[in-house]
Amino acid sequence: MNGQAGLRVAAAASGIVSKRAGVFGYAWAAVLLAILAFLVIYPVLTLLLGALTDTNPVVEGLSLAHLSIANFLTVLTNPNVAEALFNTLVVCGGGTLIAVAIGLTFSWIVVRTNTPFRGFIAAASILPLFAPPLVAGVAWSILGSPKTGLINTAFKWAGLNWHVDFYSLSGLVFVFGLYYAPYVYMFTASALRNMDPSLEEAAEISGASAFATLFSVTFPLIMPAIVSGMLLSFIVMLGIYGVPAVLGAPSNISVLTTYIFKLTNWSPPLYNTAAAVAIILMIVTGALVLLQQRVLSGRSFTTVAGKAFRPRRLDLGGWRWLTFALGLVYLLLVVVLPMLALVVAAFRKFMFIRDLASLFDARQYSLVHFNSIFDNPLTLNSIYNAVEVGVITAVVGGVLAFAIGYTIHRTDVPGRRGIDLIATLPVAIPGLVIGVAYLWAWIGIPGGLYGTIWILALAFIARFMPDTVKALSTSFLQIHRELEEAAWVCGKGVLGTISTIVLPLARPGVVAAMTLLFVLSIRELGSSLFLYTSNTMVMSVLLLDYYEGGNLGKTAAFSLVQTILLGVLIGGANLLSRGAAQGDLAQRIR
Repeated sequence: MNGQAGLRVAAAASGIVSKRAGVFGYAWAAVLLAILAFLVIYPVLTLLLGALTDTNPVVEGLSLAHLSIANFLTVLTNPNVAEALFNTLVVCGGGTLIAVAIGLTFSWIVVRTNTPFRGFIAAASILPLFAPPLVAGVAWSILGSPKTGLINTAFKWAGLNWHVDFYSLSGLVFVFGLYYAPYVYMFTASALRNMDPSLEEAAEISGASAFATLFSVTFPLIMPAIVSGMLLSFIVMLGIYGVPAVLGAPSNISVLTTYIFKLTNWSPPLYNTAAAVAIILMIVTGALVLLQQRVLSGRSFTTVAGKAFRPRRLDLGGWRWLTFALGLVYLLLVVVLPMLALVVAAFRKFMFIRDLASLFDARQYSLVHFNSIFDNPLTLNSIYNAVEVGVITAVVGGVLAFAIGYTIHRTDVPGRRGIDLIATLPVAIPGLVIGVAYLWAWIGIPGGLYGTIWILALAFIARFMPDTVKALSTSFLQIHRELEEAAWVCGKGVLGTISTIVLPLARPGVVAAMTLLFVLSIRELGSSLFLYTSNTMVMSVLLLDYYEGGNLGKTAAFSLVQTILLGVLIGGANLLSRGAAQGDLAQRIR
């Protein structure tokens, strides 16, 4: 009897615990959904409201009066919008083709050939990810200006009747293709590593040459990865402002992002029209995101079976030095030449270069531009603001992403699919549109977030939430559930299990995710353009201000400052991440 009574008490206690866990689960899901609604849903709804009204949010605030689709009709019948849309499709489409060619080539070289120094080529293939788009645009404007560009100066000195003009659609396509090839590389390199080489061996046994096998077996089998990388590159290019602002403006080439910014800079500002264009850009991006998820889903591309295998490396013979040379050329184009251009423009007193000999005249160089930018109080203020926003974004965004990732992948909390969906939604919202949405959400509310450093941080958290959650998801999926179950058996609660098991094991991923947030927030321009004030100006906005002021020397000097700061931060983050990993290893050994 006592045993049965004990079982009944245990069952009752278990039921109470289960009910408490259920109540806590609903409450926790409600909290996360409320936070995500505040960060994502509310700004997007106010943006849609702005596109459907004719009220000025600065003067009249948000209003439901005069709802209509007049702004959309105005936008769709405006030839300037049609031209901007055409230019956007040409630039992003052409850039994507170049990105696919470069990314796919280098993934094959690194993973499937015996090219020497493959690790070096792999590192060079992802370096452009860390270059702020505005800095890349400034560097290539120095190199490829039709009148004063360093490349044209070198051609003239060499007696070559060649000429390049990067203030053109072709220039934009080239720079976009160079700097967004890493997205294709990351997708395709991973797919090639996981592909069974026996499929290629079977093709060669059947008499196919290595070249024919590459295009008839290898690339078709990794087509999902190619298409995913291609669409992601196109989506990212759609939302970029910095490169077209620098290389397109001199020739009056507008894309959708630069056109949206122009609308808010006119007198009076056309906020409603800008909101309508932003909604259209968001719809286009969202459709591409859906396409990325569903394309090729009906076909089978299975290449990983239960049998273990090692990726095969093709012996290129003497051709391996040609593939190595291709890696050097890419490094030259994305790192060496742009950095040399920035150094020349930053240290040279005047950018007029009569001939190549004057380029090496030491009397023409000084620190005058660096002295000038650091004499400007806005410079140090912008650096401080950028670091402050970066720290807030990394800490708050990292904690939120950890909570979302843990909820999605490690719990059975009701509503976690909705949490996952809303947290992923910003993938379909370009940074510039995030900025416009937050402008609409807060500019008409007295005493709100507009004009504070927090509105920038919250916009960045929303903007980069999918990247951070995805980065953390890998760490969560690598931790076996039996470790948490062992902690529960030992009497640990949810918070105790997270603090003693999950967080220590996921620490390298958490550090990497927070570092990613910090770096992305410092280099972000699109979201900042509509949200800063004179007191909250950040580095990327001040850099654009220097460029639009027409002083190329100051622009190059500040570009170097931003690049060096990012390099130091990324290097420090790598050391922290390695230290965290080594610390975890030492704990496991003990």
